[in-house]
Amino acid sequence: MTRSDYKEIIIELSGSYNISNVKAICSSINLEYPKKDMYIEVSDERVLLYLNRLDVEAFSAYLKQAGSAEPKFSKKLIQSISGIGSYGIKGRKRIFAGFNKERKVSNRKEKEKQRIETGTAGDSIFSKENSAVPPRYLNKIICEDSEVFLKKLPDNCVDIVITSPSYNFGLSYDNHHDAAVWDGYFAKLFAIFDECIRVLKYGGRIIVNVQPLFSDYIPTHHIISNYFMDRKMMWKGEILWEKNNYNCKYTAWGSWKSPSSPYLKYTWEFIEVFCKGDLKKRGDAAKADISAEEFKQWVVAKWSIAPERRMKEFGHPAVFPEQLVERALKLFSYREDVVLDPFNGVGTTTAVARRLDRNYIGIDISKEYCQRAERRLSNISKQISFFE
Repeated sequence: MTRSDYKEIIIELSGSYNISNVKAICSSINLEYPKKDMYIEVSDERVLLYLNRLDVEAFSAYLKQAGSAEPKFSKKLIQSISGIGSYGIKGRKRIFAGFNKERKVSNRKEKEKQRIETGTAGDSIFSKENSAVPPRYLNKIICEDSEVFLKKLPDNCVDIVITSPSYNFGLSYDNHHDAAVWDGYFAKLFAIFDECIRVLKYGGRIIVNVQPLFSDYIPTHHIISNYFMDRKMMWKGEILWEKNNYNCKYTAWGSWKSPSSPYLKYTWEFIEVFCKGDLKKRGDAAKADISAEEFKQWVVAKWSIAPERRMKEFGHPAVFPEQLVERALKLFSYREDVVLDPFNGVGTTTAVARRLDRNYIGIDISKEYCQRAERRLSNISKQISFFE
């Protein structure tokens, strides 16, 4: 291997380090790790680390013992490695050099464009001319049927839709029993989504949290995804919301210790992400508010977030957690964007949008839920005023 096969890190040694201890630590590392993965050159002035691939977590654990004689240097070494933002993944190891070589394709951008143009969204006729939300509807909670209200909004006026429609599981919501015949359920849902697509800006995103109805063997997430693709929306990706909920019964709707009808347990839900017209959303880079560490963690499309525990407090049987909405907004929108939730419930989406300096429109047919959403917004406003 040549030096071009490594990522180089330089650590300057000052008087604050015991050079003998540093050299001993570096020698120990070179003995412990194969040269094809990493090796270290050390002098009295500096340490030069050559990185190809490394299990960073295991290396940190190793260094706690091997580097105990010079903990300040060990900490600096780990910080330098962890601070590298660009790398590949293979098993438990980060690949720091050459990880993108095999991904290189000649005329890649042109080929991507051709695939998009000939794919499911290739012949879309979405207008690129965006408009503004009428001021009387901006930053408001609307108590109305979303299918009816959304017709009042102009085309291409909303930046992002984030929502979690009722799952049709049989839960009791205010003014609505969640157990409709499936044809009727999807007909109403898709009528509302048709309006969401219409009011979404060119390049805007629709993010839907959904869970299949396992007892009825209805793959809701696939049905909804197929609907959006039929409407020429571009599939951006699917996020697994890992809830770590292992409490469901082993024999629910299934068999015990028998191949006759085993029930598969799912500890996660699905978050489907679609774009209108363009995978890229243009905006002011200065209004992006996601940190480098958040970005690196959240683009890994498995989010481990505990379910909302305050159902009784909110008086709603199915509230998604604020952290889920925060990640979606920071990853897929800019500050001052307009956020729409057509199934706003008790206002999780609108409360987080307000806290993150987004504009919002929250719609729900329940007067009681809308009142609770208003109270959450009032509390958020008080908190913001306190810290300003």
